[in-house]
Amino acid sequence: MKALTAVSLFSGAGGMDVGFDRAGFKIVAANEIDPFAGKTYRANHKNSELFEGDIGQYIEALAIFRGVDVVFGGPPCQGFSVAGKMDLNDPRSQLVFAFMEVVRTVQPRVFIMENVKALAFLEKFQKVREELFRRFSQLGYSVSMNVLNAKDYGSAQNRERVFFIGAAKVKQNEKLGFLEAYRQKTLAVRDVIQHLGPAGSTTNPRICKAKITLAEKPVLRRSPYAGMLFNGQGRPLNPDGWSSTLPATMGGNRTPIIDEQHLYEYKESWVEKYHEKLWNGMPSIPNIEVPKYLRRLTVDEAALLQGFPSDYEFFGPQSKVYCQIGNAVPCTLAEAVALAARDLLLGKKLSSTPKLSKHGENMTLVF
Repeated sequence: MKALTAVSLFSGAGGMDVGFDRAGFKIVAANEIDPFAGKTYRANHKNSELFEGDIGQYIEALAIFRGVDVVFGGPPCQGFSVAGKMDLNDPRSQLVFAFMEVVRTVQPRVFIMENVKALAFLEKFQKVREELFRRFSQLGYSVSMNVLNAKDYGSAQNRERVFFIGAAKVKQNEKLGFLEAYRQKTLAVRDVIQHLGPAGSTTNPRICKAKITLAEKPVLRRSPYAGMLFNGQGRPLNPDGWSSTLPATMGGNRTPIIDEQHLYEYKESWVEKYHEKLWNGMPSIPNIEVPKYLRRLTVDEAALLQGFPSDYEFFGPQSKVYCQIGNAVPCTLAEAVALAARDLLLGKKLSSTPKLSKHGENMTLVF
């Protein structure tokens, strides 16, 4: 059987590409502007032609791939992210339309555009959504907007993202409801990283040296792993639960925190004990040192939580590597979407569209 082909845009370190590769796609071309991410991409995706630089200068050049099966990618999301300024005038916010221009030029059978959940829900982005649907419709695509959570697709990370999925010559009622077929059991942090061993060991060498200090005015939530018990925005992770969303700003005090005794020796969590005391009225004690077995998530642990293969090579300063990992689409989530796209392209009988859950997970809106 002839391999299905794909073009990757805003490829970063190649997390989404890993998923498409696992789903059996041949990625014939990719684009990335960051030189460090580009080097990482080249090292791990040697059979893809990388167009390195601003996507705008390559739109016409990509016409040589006209008729490819899929164009996929995640335009930079900082302009739409609730973690940022949500600025429509941010130049990065306009890159969703650059993605659309590539679709216009390449005319794939299917396109998949990933972005932050806020783009799907916030009222301030309604005009952006409407314009995207209008323009893609003019190009002949029927589009669905799918909000998915990585933890429902074989990941140990609570990370919600929106996927705009467009298909040419597909009936409105045949819309990616079969994503439901690729749901997997949610993994725990422990399942994914415990085998690496302690930070600084030969199997887990790339440590984060950012100091951990207690917040003078902690913000308490019912869960010990929410709120803010430490200075900075790096939250503690529960080895027996899933990770919060890994940010691209890891490498300093925004890097998540792990309790090694809890992770490796199954001892009682220091974070949970401290939280319980604060919850019961004990004053905060910011001047005491946290135990040495509390430390930041390492590069290798972050990469595994994002779903990268254990032998994946990253290039650049450690801060840039953390950024590449945090910016990536979780590989297992990308694989599920790629498998659904493969089924669509091969004419597999589709199931009905899933209903909206109470928490907005697996939401699919058809336009």
